[in-house]
Amino acid sequence: MEQLNYKVLKASGYKGYILEDAPVKVMQFGEGNFLRAFVDYWFDMANERAGWNGKVTLVQPIAQGLTDFVNKQEGLYTLYLRGSQNGQKVNDKRVISSVKNCINPYTKEGFEALLELARSKDLEYIVSNTTEAGIVYDPDTKFDQEPPVSFPGKMTKVLYERFKAGLDGVVILSCELIDANGQVLKQIVNRHIDEWGLGEDFKTWVNEKNLFCSTLVDRIVPGRIRDPKEVQELEQENGYSDPLTDVGEVFGVWYIEGPKELEDKLPFKKSGLNVHVVPEVAPYKKRKVRILNGAHTGFVLGAYLAGYDIVRDCMHDDVIRNYMNKMLQEEVIPILPLDKADCEQFAAAVEDRFNNPFVDHQLMSISLNSTSKWKARNMPSLLEYVEKFGKLPQVLTMSLAAYIAFYNSDVQRREADGLICKRPAGNEYKIQDDAFVLDFYFAHKDDDVKTLVHAVLTNEEFWGQDLTKVAGLEDATVKNLTLIKDKGAKAAYASVL
Repeated sequence: MEQLNYKVLKASGYKGYILEDAPVKVMQFGEGNFLRAFVDYWFDMANERAGWNGKVTLVQPIAQGLTDFVNKQEGLYTLYLRGSQNGQKVNDKRVISSVKNCINPYTKEGFEALLELARSKDLEYIVSNTTEAGIVYDPDTKFDQEPPVSFPGKMTKVLYERFKAGLDGVVILSCELIDANGQVLKQIVNRHIDEWGLGEDFKTWVNEKNLFCSTLVDRIVPGRIRDPKEVQELEQENGYSDPLTDVGEVFGVWYIEGPKELEDKLPFKKSGLNVHVVPEVAPYKKRKVRILNGAHTGFVLGAYLAGYDIVRDCMHDDVIRNYMNKMLQEEVIPILPLDKADCEQFAAAVEDRFNNPFVDHQLMSISLNSTSKWKARNMPSLLEYVEKFGKLPQVLTMSLAAYIAFYNSDVQRREADGLICKRPAGNEYKIQDDAFVLDFYFAHKDDDVKTLVHAVLTNEEFWGQDLTKVAGLEDATVKNLTLIKDKGAKAAYASVL
């Protein structure tokens, strides 16, 4: 089977949209599965729908990467967007042609190609996703390194090359999963400018002629197809082999923090895509954390005790699905600082995303570090609900009891990397969390319900405050935890519907 390139694709009889030649308008630090299923997909759609007529050059961010694969395929790769939409199974295939090539800056030829692209008059955007560890200040990064060690160092070098060429600035779109990603990158670039003595004129140009945008990305990207049989079947169906095949969920949204005029500059609005320029991304991050992530942490621990193992199966249980939806619709959305209809639409998409027939999302993988997750995702909603309505939210309050039950279900032993418990079905499971959390629950494994609840709620190392001061919360949690232990988690969930 021949490997994908333009000639092979034409011979395969592919009928979808393809753009073979266009100027490179985007430099992208990162060539992994996420950016190829997310950013490069949006630009590909903009080419088709709005005639944007642009290409992306990928830059390999670390010494080992996909440059040879990408270039062998002339930038082409197959993307499958899979999931559930409005309750219907979706499996869409698209060959992405927005990528031109990939540069490995760790070779002499590649580093020179990077600087040449920096000097291009066609370049308009720099995109990055170098992981959470990418946007960091590294004192070992030096200007004369080829390339500089850190990503912010490389960015400073690229911008300096562009400045020396007398060119306009660019729009920088940071996709790393850290708060204020664009602004943190800008701060580190400015620090390098000062430390490397690159001059006030350059610093002024960086800060006045370039737009550093913080962004919020949202699409689950499983990436590779791992089943050899499915790979073989797709090769036969497509008429080519493609080791760069990528898989993402159908849902995707990109929030970009910037001025209103940026929306007209970017090609996404005119393409009708789910990409939005907003004054600040923080409220949308809050929405994602409280609704999407909060839903996970809110129901999975009790659902696991009730006998479920993957998220999709939970969505087929009326009690658990309705429990989740009540939490979102009646307790979380009413306290969010965003348009209610917008939040409801996002929440409706969550059920479809959790019901993805192509992804077996394990509840135990979601349970990792549930103490800090409940604190960040669910506790703020509970406290804000109490403050706004003067009463406890029933489902969020139950989720606290379910969390305690999960950490206290027939505790067996403490191991070096976890706390071993046993769920009602009889099988053992390993809780993984901070050592002080696991030590606490092991020390309290023989407590009665009332003693345990009091110890958990007063543990300020967990919550940053004493939760027994929330009126009625301690009594309600004792009642809920007792119900979970006596009747089971599913019956306890049903009791608040």
